[in-house]
This record gives sequence, structure tokens and C-alpha cells, in this order.
Amino acid sequence: MPKVPGSGYHLPVLMAPVLDVLAVKPDGLYVDGTAGGGGHSFAIASQLTTGHLYALDQDPDAIKVASERLSGLPATVIRTNFEYMDTVLAERGIPPVDGILLDIGVSSHQLDDASRGFSYHEDAPLDMRMSQSGVTAAELCNTLSEEALADIFFRYGEEKFSRRIAAAIVRERADRPIETTLQLAELIKAAYPAAARRDKHPARRVFQALRIEVNDELGCLSRALDRAFDSLAVGGRLAVITFHSLEDRMVKTRFAAWRQGCVCPPESPVCVCGRTPAASAVTRKPVKADEQELENNPRSRSAVLRCVEKLHERYQ
Repeated sequence: MPKVPGSGYHLPVLMAPVLDVLAVKPDGLYVDGTAGGGGHSFAIASQLTTGHLYALDQDPDAIKVASERLSGLPATVIRTNFEYMDTVLAERGIPPVDGILLDIGVSSHQLDDASRGFSYHEDAPLDMRMSQSGVTAAELCNTLSEEALADIFFRYGEEKFSRRIAAAIVRERADRPIETTLQLAELIKAAYPAAARRDKHPARRVFQALRIEVNDELGCLSRALDRAFDSLAVGGRLAVITFHSLEDRMVKTRFAAWRQGCVCPPESPVCVCGRTPAASAVTRKPVKADEQELENNPRSRSAVLRCVEKLHERYQ
């Protein structure tokens, strides 16, 4: 496996399993829909000869680093959200591709760069925008109703104290706007029952929920899955790495739907729908980091890799 230069930007997870399930062909066409710092992209592009990789990302910081890292390799770096990959490929006249990788969620660089506002460990403007454009987390906290905030925290963070935290935010903003990460983190901590603070940081779930809402992560993922599958050639593979249960549940459900054949009622004596599976499983079970990777990169602990191979066009 090629050594990834400059990997301090973002340490790619599940590198060996990703390359294994994609089964990269030297003359193949590939898409890394979430290039980040270019770690996975570099490894894929390094195996290409007459093939080509298209590395996409919406974060301008990631685009700059990935462009430098992939310089001299058969790769093109494009700034866009991965949900638009079908349009980006079509505009460039690129035929159906042999493999697509989606590494979902926030990158190590985005977490470690306090100024981006993703972390509750350091003080910074409450931002959380992956694209560095659009509505910030601070704007959501200062403008949404108490009910809307509680719904976001419960739906995207599975936060059982969502209503208490939302009420605390509304009370706080009546006196002063919520502008920084530590201001919000301390507010959440104060709203949490003391007995419930012993496990993980009380702000973890709320920050996750705000990040997902700010970036429409689940909506983008849902749209991207279908468009990615449609962009594959028959025999092409779609590999997706997720980091929390909401993402993984969506990927698992979508992959299962594509693998489903006949949908006739059980009482039907013969199949009349004519439906056959659009995809087959490459990973029979979710792939997770081994002990060595967990030791080298603790953030890989929650990573889950799933992969399917396209058999024919999906059913609309």
C-alpha cells in the first residue's frame, strides 16, 4: 500500500479494506466523493496507469491540500458537494465509472482546526460549515424555536435531554447571543443532569446534531447514494464509510433495497414483477478497524465500511 504524503491533514481510515473492496484496476475510472486531505485519493490514484481519479470535496481547505497531494498523479480535483457527482461527471463527458468511495462526516482536520467551530474542546466562533458558506450553527442556535432545536438534537444527536438543552439555549440567547463553541458547550453542560455527565462529554451529541443540520449531511448522503449508484458502470463498486448509526442505517437500508429481488406478495405462486437485484454485496458484514489501526488512529473506532457491486441499473 502506498505511503500517503502529508497525512497530518487527515488520517484516512480503513485504507487497506477500502482498496481491497474497490479492487482498483490500473485502467479504471474512480471517484473519491469526499476527498478530504486526499489520503484515500492518493492511494487509489497511485494504482492507476491509464485510468483516472476524480476527487471531489466542498471544503476549500481540503481542495487546496488534495490538489497538492495529488499533483503528478492521474487525478482531477473538483470543488463540489458529493451529491452533485453525477452532474459533475456528465458535464465533463465522463462515462460510467468503475468505483466510487464516500467517506462520510467531519474530517480530522476540520475537528482539529478550532477556527472551524466543530470542536467543543476549544473556543472558536460557532460555525461548523464544511463548505465555509451558508448558515452557521450560531445562526441556528440564535434563530430557531425551542421546539425546532429540541427536534434537531433528538433526531440527529439522539440526545435524550434535548428539550432541557433547547430551553437553556433559548433562555441564554434572551440575554446574549450564542456565538462561540465553549459558550454553547458550557451551557449544555449546565443543562445536563449531574448524574449523566460521567460518560462522554455532554456536548458531543448536540454538536453532532448541529453539524448534521448545518451541512444537511443526511439529506446529502441520501441523494448522493442514488446518484453514485447511477454513475457506476455495471460491475462497478460503491464503498461507503460511515461514522455514526444514522448514516450507517441509511447506507445499510439503501444497499439492502438494491440487493432485493422479487417483491411479489409471499402468497403469489410465481413471480410476476420480474424484478432482479440491482446490486450484490461485496462486504457481507460491516468492515471495522483492526486493533493496529485503532491503536494508530483512535478516531477509526466508529468507522464502518460497506460496499456493493452494481449488477444493472437500479429500480426507480
